[in-house]
Amino acid sequence: MRSTPITLLALMSIITGVTAGDYYSGGKTPLPAKAPIEECLDIGGEISAGYKTDYILHGLRVNRDSVWVDTNYTFDSLVPLTLGVSHLSGINSKFPYGLAGPIDETDLYLRADLGEFAGFQVGLSYTQRFLHFSAFPAGNGSYADVSIDIRRDLGFADFVMGSTLGLNSRNGYFNAGGGDGFVHYAGLEKSIAVYDYADVVLSAGVGYHDGYYFNVPGTHDWSHYYINASLPLELNCRTTLTPYIGYQGVQQWGVYFPQGDALHAGISLNVTF
Repeated sequence: MRSTPITLLALMSIITGVTAGDYYSGGKTPLPAKAPIEECLDIGGEISAGYKTDYILHGLRVNRDSVWVDTNYTFDSLVPLTLGVSHLSGINSKFPYGLAGPIDETDLYLRADLGEFAGFQVGLSYTQRFLHFSAFPAGNGSYADVSIDIRRDLGFADFVMGSTLGLNSRNGYFNAGGGDGFVHYAGLEKSIAVYDYADVVLSAGVGYHDGYYFNVPGTHDWSHYYINASLPLELNCRTTLTPYIGYQGVQQWGVYFPQGDALHAGISLNVTF
């Protein structure tokens, strides 16, 4: 019985180890597959930009509307270090009668991931803040924040807490860290998966200040409480769009311009490279 061409082709494939597809392309042995292109290889850089209805710093509302940009780079070493710069431009002032705002702020910062100690993830940061008051130039100045942040996974949520010390903050009349004191916070954070590419991140906590605000050393009180919800949306392996909404309960402080509670929101775009 005559063999069909397919039978002869199959026999040749068995003998030579060449597949039918290879046979029709000239019978060449297939080349090794190329390594996949790492299109989303992260080398440590990050660029972000966003808008917020209220700029709130350590529980104090600084501006009503603000836009901001940030860029940073993380050096992967024994202790990972992140060096960055950010700029925020105020659109509307929180102060009455336009007395001192809106406020622009440029920050230079350095963060260190110190790793895990007794089950707690610990980070340390230094931030130099430069403030510019469009309606009150005499208040321009700079000061520094030194902060420690601690996080621990409790299973049902992450426990977060931290403390910030203001330094050299009397250089500028309206600087938010005028008391050269401390501000502390503690709270819980929970991430809930809703889609493959998005999680809802819920957080809530309280703050306490000890001589930090408005050139009033020695003042101390519960400063604020907060409830926030954000929805990071992964547009691709490099880009994340994050809308958020929050509620800030602000104590009256008893200094300069008392503040009330604030329902605030915003959105940011983050790109890694």
